[in-house]
Amino acid sequence: MKIAYFDCFAGAGGDMIAASMLDAGLDEKFLTGQIASLRIKSLKIKIQSTSRAGIRCLSFEPIASQQHHHRNLKEITQIINRSRIGEAAKETAIKIFEKLAKAEAKIHGKKTSEIHFHEIGAVDSIADIVAAAAGYQFFKSVGVERFYCSPLSVGGGTVTCAHGLLPVPAPATVELLKGVPITEGPAKFELLTPTAAAIFTTIIDRFGPLPEMKVEKIGYGAGSMQSEEFPNCLRLIIGQAAAEAADTDCVYLLETNVDDVSGELIGYVTGKLLDCGALDVFTTPIYMKHNRPAVKLSIICGMKDAEKFEEILFAEGLTLGIRKQIVQRSKLVRSFESVKTRFGNIKIKIGSLKGKVVNIKPEFSDCTTAAEKYKIPVKHVIENALKAYKERKKK
Repeated sequence: MKIAYFDCFAGAGGDMIAASMLDAGLDEKFLTGQIASLRIKSLKIKIQSTSRAGIRCLSFEPIASQQHHHRNLKEITQIINRSRIGEAAKETAIKIFEKLAKAEAKIHGKKTSEIHFHEIGAVDSIADIVAAAAGYQFFKSVGVERFYCSPLSVGGGTVTCAHGLLPVPAPATVELLKGVPITEGPAKFELLTPTAAAIFTTIIDRFGPLPEMKVEKIGYGAGSMQSEEFPNCLRLIIGQAAAEAADTDCVYLLETNVDDVSGELIGYVTGKLLDCGALDVFTTPIYMKHNRPAVKLSIICGMKDAEKFEEILFAEGLTLGIRKQIVQRSKLVRSFESVKTRFGNIKIKIGSLKGKVVNIKPEFSDCTTAAEKYKIPVKHVIENALKAYKERKKK
């Protein structure tokens, strides 16, 4: 499987995303033709080789003599729809702008139709987003199946924009990055723009560490700043993913050591975490300082849910601190079928490895419900469901 991996060690802007795509193989003539079809007067694209802290990269710079800073979502959608870019790219670009509008609307307490994009609606930002959308569809057309990204470096400090002085990451950026792993990065200023945040959260399939892969192409997209301390560029790596024995994804592992609360409270919180959607919750007996017996509470959850579960732990008074890390997990490809038994319909969970079924298991909740209804041992329902499944597969 061919994959693309964005390495955001120094953050990203929309121009950096477009430039990294060009440097990694996106056809320049194709891209400039797509942008030209927007029919924005006096818009030109300047693409050139440059360097950042000694690393050769490409820069992508939209240039327009006239800038219109107050377009709304409807106007931008009309510009994109009337262009000759591919339909899939149009859909992607509009989706990116809709995300931006929704984030800005929430921050300012307005409706999306009331949002005027200021910097986001400027000509260069339209070109950046359309370029990223066209590049995304281009790479899909040449065989890239999945798009991955590292945790995003966002920077720190403050940034001046149309709304005045704002903290970094900007409020709209933070809103867009809910559930996405972020890190401060190598500088105390804005490293990740709202435009880039909207692009990544639209096109990326998974955020996490670099997957095992055979590298084929590498592209470097230059940012606008020169620094002697780090290369202000975005790296795009394209290659073949290593053959995986199973499906993989990334999840958060939250852990805390507890030695001063009752077993009743731990049991209650464990149930609450599971009811709220944790993938798994478990405890491990440990010893803490002064040889006090304690438990380590571990929670596995989806990438977008970590904040929710942290709030539960803190609100219930279980701990003063939580350790958090992103982990990669391998899992069988799962599917479900329903089989008819004399105790009713029972759902069967099926696990496949490289297209071959290697595990089948009746859904336990279905089995217990049937066992209680017919007042029989649950093992009889399980046996009957497995038999029904195997008999159906023989036909």
